[in-house]
Amino acid sequence: MEALIDIALLALLTITAIAAVKLRDLFAVTMLFGIYSFVTAVFFLSMDAIDVAFTEAAVGAGVTSVLMLATLRLTGRFEQKTKHNPILPLIVVTITGAALVYGTLDAPLLGDPEAPSHQHVAPRYIQESPKEIGIPNMVTSVLASYRGYDTLGETFVIFCAGLAVLIILGIQESSETRPGRSAIGDHVVLRVVVKALIPFILLFGLYVQLHGDFGAGGGFQAGVIFASGFILYDLVFGEGDARLIVPPNWLKRLAALGVLLYSGVGVYCLLAGYHFLDYSALAADPVAGQHIGILLVELGVGVTVFSVILSIFYAFSGRARLAVKSDRSSGGSQ
Repeated sequence: MEALIDIALLALLTITAIAAVKLRDLFAVTMLFGIYSFVTAVFFLSMDAIDVAFTEAAVGAGVTSVLMLATLRLTGRFEQKTKHNPILPLIVVTITGAALVYGTLDAPLLGDPEAPSHQHVAPRYIQESPKEIGIPNMVTSVLASYRGYDTLGETFVIFCAGLAVLIILGIQESSETRPGRSAIGDHVVLRVVVKALIPFILLFGLYVQLHGDFGAGGGFQAGVIFASGFILYDLVFGEGDARLIVPPNWLKRLAALGVLLYSGVGVYCLLAGYHFLDYSALAADPVAGQHIGILLVELGVGVTVFSVILSIFYAFSGRARLAVKSDRSSGGSQ
């Protein structure tokens, strides 16, 4: 039965990908990519990869779709017809795909108990994590403690990516704080419903942030959920109102603060005579120190992810606003 479900999901992914490639309507393509990400999350869920499925659903099917829709406000809805011959790109993609498939032939099968990772790394985590880390969610113990260096690097990459987007867009913050018009129009019913939903969205984000030790979740997913709540508020109530609640200049500082909080925990461990990101330095009991350290670094991840995603959305929406003002100015001068 599970095999049939996996085959059906893979078939749906293939059909969705082909449809996204064939369509010229970029709005429809964005919706298809959202469906693709959601089906991928379901596929991860069927493989018992709960944390990965959670991230894919929040980022791929959620925030990414909103950011792509915001991009369409700047680029237009329909793709222009290409003037070059598509044969050469198709050949390159085919050769690259064949090389990737060939490279996986020597890889162990999924779930193979004889795989090297299942013989060395995985048993070490399974046997020692309850004693050394002491939290039920082994994924969090691996990502935030055993592989704390990697997660710090990923957090820094997210910060740099957000900074790069802001530099490329070149958005200058306006001193105006007047309420702006909603991107989807003024709908009383929608405003009432969203006003009731946003507190639950933020509360759920807080739950995911603090519950990552015990179940699926953590700073990355929580940051995305928090950002989604404020993006929803921006879309329904207007960007002026949203920027009054969370000013853009706060987000730049918060994004850097999250990275500094994460790396600061490691520096403190060094100064205390322990290894970098060895959370045992944070408390007399090493296991309690692991709990405190994971809580702090996950908070840093959540703050950075929230700030970067909301900053990127502000940048796109702000650029659309400036473009409209520029068009009106040029029309008025003519």
